[in-house]
Amino acid sequence: MALAVRVIPCLDVAAGRVVKGVNFLNLRDAGDPVELAARYYEQGADEITFLDVTATVDDRATMYDVVTATAEQVFIPLTVGGGVRGPEDVARLLASGADKVGVNSAAIARPGILDEIADRFGAQVLVLSLDVKRSPATASGFVVTTHGGRIETELDALDWAREAINRGAGELLVNSIDADGTKQGFDLELIAMMRELSTVPVIASGGAGSVSDFAPAIAAGADAVLAASVFHDGELTVGDVKHALAEAGVLTR
Repeated sequence: MALAVRVIPCLDVAAGRVVKGVNFLNLRDAGDPVELAARYYEQGADEITFLDVTATVDDRATMYDVVTATAEQVFIPLTVGGGVRGPEDVARLLASGADKVGVNSAAIARPGILDEIADRFGAQVLVLSLDVKRSPATASGFVVTTHGGRIETELDALDWAREAINRGAGELLVNSIDADGTKQGFDLELIAMMRELSTVPVIASGGAGSVSDFAPAIAAGADAVLAASVFHDGELTVGDVKHALAEAGVLTR
């Protein structure tokens, strides 16, 4: 039996406010995270992803109070990422109301953090957040970046995803930095390559601009689709996306 595809609004948060830009640059205010999360919950979102996009850059922990306030109003799975540096951060986020935790920069700096989190809390809690750019420097043509896409690593995105799964990541959140905020559609080649190697669910992120962009991402291999700008700007609702997916023959929740 086919699993239902999840539709996931993403809230990128900086200084307690939801922000949005293009290719992670020129961030603008998009509203209050708790209010937006509640709105998307009412619209039928399957999950909410909450990324503190400046926690790593500013070298600080994520904002637990915002997580708690969101969890008190939103009764669907909440994934939180940004500034997670070890199992104790995960424990505190789960205690604050998060269901899953996204890890990116810290795992690249010290891959063993993935084993530690998975061993202590289970793979179902651990989401590897991948900010990926196209690059001729890697065998796959895709390189991993850190610090909100600001710094390129030497890691081939496919090799890193494979290693992370082996270390216990239970889900891959694959964000195309090239497509992020452009509203030109998901990077279907990147999604297909991740699907081919992955034994865990793949969440497609970056580039959603219209209802017609989501079904191709599922066809390329995504188990879930994530978007931000189109929801924050009121261009689309979660219901619009689910209706379009259903029209394309995709099973949604």
